[in-house]
Amino acid sequence: MYDVIIIGGGPGGYLAGERLGHAKKKALLVEEAHVGGTCLNVGCVPTKTLLHAAKLFVHAKEAARFGVTASGVAYDWAKIQAWKAEVVEKLRAGIAAQEKRLGVEVVSGRGEILARPSGSVPARVGVIGADGKRAEYEARAVLVSTGSAPFVPPIPGAKDNLRVVDSTGLLSIPAVPRRLVVIGGGVIGVEFAGLFSSLGTEVAVIEMMDEIIPFMDKEIAPLYRKAMPGVEFRLGCKVDKIDGGTVYFTGKNGKQEAKEGDVVLMAVGRRPVLQGWGTEAAGVGVTAKGVTVDGRMRTNIPGIWAAGDVTGLSLLAHSAYRMAEVAVADMLRFLNGPGGLNGTKAPNNVWRSSAVPWAVYGLPEAAGVGMTEQEAAAKGVAVLKASVPLVYSGRFVAENTFAAPGVIKVIASAQTRAMLGVHALGAYSSEFIWGAAALIENELRVEDVKELIFPHPTVGELIRDAVWML
Repeated sequence: MYDVIIIGGGPGGYLAGERLGHAKKKALLVEEAHVGGTCLNVGCVPTKTLLHAAKLFVHAKEAARFGVTASGVAYDWAKIQAWKAEVVEKLRAGIAAQEKRLGVEVVSGRGEILARPSGSVPARVGVIGADGKRAEYEARAVLVSTGSAPFVPPIPGAKDNLRVVDSTGLLSIPAVPRRLVVIGGGVIGVEFAGLFSSLGTEVAVIEMMDEIIPFMDKEIAPLYRKAMPGVEFRLGCKVDKIDGGTVYFTGKNGKQEAKEGDVVLMAVGRRPVLQGWGTEAAGVGVTAKGVTVDGRMRTNIPGIWAAGDVTGLSLLAHSAYRMAEVAVADMLRFLNGPGGLNGTKAPNNVWRSSAVPWAVYGLPEAAGVGMTEQEAAAKGVAVLKASVPLVYSGRFVAENTFAAPGVIKVIASAQTRAMLGVHALGAYSSEFIWGAAALIENELRVEDVKELIFPHPTVGELIRDAVWML
């Protein structure tokens, strides 16, 4: 019998396995496809691999501005795809090796809770392999980390249309399309729009809302669109139907318009996977948003926890990591009695969502954490705000063309002077946003941040400059 069975080998699942292995617990990780889940196999990592190739292509074309001559600049899509596959395989093997090193057993198949734990009676989990054979396992605790899947709205003409793909399909497209229509202006849609437009594709993004990336500060989102001149953004538009590669939509003026593409990307979001892993048999509480959990990732059933996209709390890989750590800490209290990962109390080991950073890895990058100015206003919070252009950074100017966009905006409470939000557009944003998350998570005040020493010259040090402007 196992201490814990983990259903789902994505970021939340495999990290939970690692943490349980560190704690010398006997864990079984069940994954239907490949370890790494959506993020590693058909999401974050392969997308960033393709984006990096696109950035190299763009930078090579701009190299003359920096005194470097590059002739005959071109890209080879087949080789880019081969590199993507190599990267994914290498990282996948690395995760498998880490699980093995820590004593976590990994089995391939679809995991399903057959019976929930009850007192001294363990949970029973069935695993159906690719050959259709079923094996059953028992454990004192279960972690559900089944992730999410692309959401396809019921748009007439979208189903069974060979020209309509989701993000998984677009990642493996055999050739760069001449024209691409993207339905959805969220992170996925914007990243792919930037990727293919930089490679010469004619791209149009059709978004139902009045602005792209709904959680982005409303002062920065328009700057982001302006920084992507090769992409046509159609905002406030409702898609009516798709006929082949032609997308028909109603514009803000109420008139029907159409955009034709060789490929249509459906990028309207993702939904938690709530079926197929024994929801009913376990009696786990769910809503349309996801599995219901408390701050320690416990479901309504003692002995069953959930982490990652399946909870619907935050559909980000790094959120799944943190949720898994919170769940494991609580599992160890359940398995061993009171105590955290090291046998000590961990009263603060709970899921907190106020400082979860996000990033868009497009051309350019963008990132943010905490409240936007608009969210603060909606909550009646008076704020101090300041913005600094990235051209104030010596490193940014040295490494980017003068036309490259960029800004850092900070938000602080007017009453307590605590840091509430940091939002950035421009190169390196994804790499320094974690520091801003630490400022907010630890409730540092404006005066506290002023006393910190940032390395110079960096782009991240502009956070301090912006704070001084407050």
